[in-house]
Amino acid sequence: MSAVPVSAFLTLALILFCIGLYGALTKKNTVIVLICIELMLNAVNLNLIAFAKLGVAPSLTGQVFSLFTITVAAAEAAVGLAIVMALYRNRKSVHTDDYQTMKH
Repeated sequence: MSAVPVSAFLTLALILFCIGLYGALTKKNTVIVLICIELMLNAVNLNLIAFAKLGVAPSLTGQVFSLFTITVAAAEAAVGLAIVMALYRNRKSVHTDDYQTMKH
């Protein structure tokens, strides 16, 4: 059985995080920005699990932090989508440029 080195997991997480960061900073659709933030959080989870399993001192600490991160990501997605839906009802748009001012 061939063991996958930790550098492979870190490289994959780096690529995922960079894609998510690029999408969050450049896209104008609010839903896509939320998806990109989720992608960045999943890259962090991949790092936590990789270090928990293949790090210098393997332990369950990284996996526990990963569960907390997944919980926060689920709450962020629920609250974020609720805010997007409320803004869409008022403004009839999901583009981030339309949310510059929150005046009526």
